[in-house]
Amino acid sequence: MKENVIITLKDICVAFDGETILNNLNLDIKDGEFVTILGPSGCGKTTTLRIIAGFQEPDSGEVIFDNQVMNGVPAHKRRVNTIFQRYALFPHLNVYENIAFGLRLKKMKEDAIQAKVKEMLALVDLKGFERRSIDSLSGGQQQRVAIARALAVDPEVLLLDEPLGALDLKLRKDMQVELKNIQQRLGITFIYVTHDQEEALSMSDKVIVMDGGEIQHIGTPEDIYNEPANAFVADFIGESNILDGVMLSDCRVRFSGHDFDCVDKGFAQNEPVDVVIRPEDVDICAPGDGMLTGVITSVTFKGLHYEIIVDINDFKWMIQTTDYSAEGETIGILIKPDEIHIMKKSKYSGEFGDYSSFSDEMDYISNAELDITDLDDITEVDEDE
Repeated sequence: MKENVIITLKDICVAFDGETILNNLNLDIKDGEFVTILGPSGCGKTTTLRIIAGFQEPDSGEVIFDNQVMNGVPAHKRRVNTIFQRYALFPHLNVYENIAFGLRLKKMKEDAIQAKVKEMLALVDLKGFERRSIDSLSGGQQQRVAIARALAVDPEVLLLDEPLGALDLKLRKDMQVELKNIQQRLGITFIYVTHDQEEALSMSDKVIVMDGGEIQHIGTPEDIYNEPANAFVADFIGESNILDGVMLSDCRVRFSGHDFDCVDKGFAQNEPVDVVIRPEDVDICAPGDGMLTGVITSVTFKGLHYEIIVDINDFKWMIQTTDYSAEGETIGILIKPDEIHIMKKSKYSGEFGDYSSFSDEMDYISNAELDITDLDDITEVDEDE
């Protein structure tokens, strides 16, 4: 067993109705980590969580806890507990009895139950709420009760399946901080599932990016943002300009008809590559001073910055800057060598990174399509996750 690894998923495969949901998934999770499994709907993240929890058996592969194979071991015999987006609190029980529920199932003595419930209420900042009814609580308070109930039975691992999805934006951000603080205080492993990139980046020690039933990248939030493994990861984690390039030699790449210095090495000479440049890493300058020159096709004010789309050689770049430029203006752009990231070509090459179709109308269409997909997910009881 690898040092500090408490959960191992080995060659896990799952299929529904002939469709592959997880494809030879291999994963190690260490003791005390805050791990986030991140990806779009249908990528396999919830299925992965259900297999760890014991709610679902893999078609093949092994689930290993502390050197013991757990295949076939039911959920209630695993030292894990799960919090879902729908908190599944008992409306006929008050806050105290909801938190005490699992302890009563374990047949703990009443004085021990009282002490544990008191400890959990303090942990989630709900002192004085013992006798409150569940229906009288806000969404955030209900979520805190769900956390307290799950942690009261002292699980080794807490699994969280999009638990903040039902909260409004401000409360969700507050609870992100609260969850991270609770995890750090307790020192136990949290495995968190979400499709929200900001949640993953702000809370996690380790992020697992999934797509198509496969892990695309495992790393720290900084790793996956600054050094994405492929075009899917680069596009899914924030915005990215992703261009076709050719690696001329170590630290030298050609794209958009020009040669650029970069910091990447180890590619074959003249190897085709994907070039990733984050919108915030592009500097605007006068046309004659730029490495590349283009025409601004749209400008959107985003509060902290302007989001500018620039046509450079028929490729639409996104630039995020605090400096205003007008639509129709010709500009130059500057890119520092360490802001150019080189990736191997992959099956995702050519699918992302050109903002030719970027507009408010396209965002509206995408959101409408997402709503339809979400309805399908509900009717399938998240089986395709």
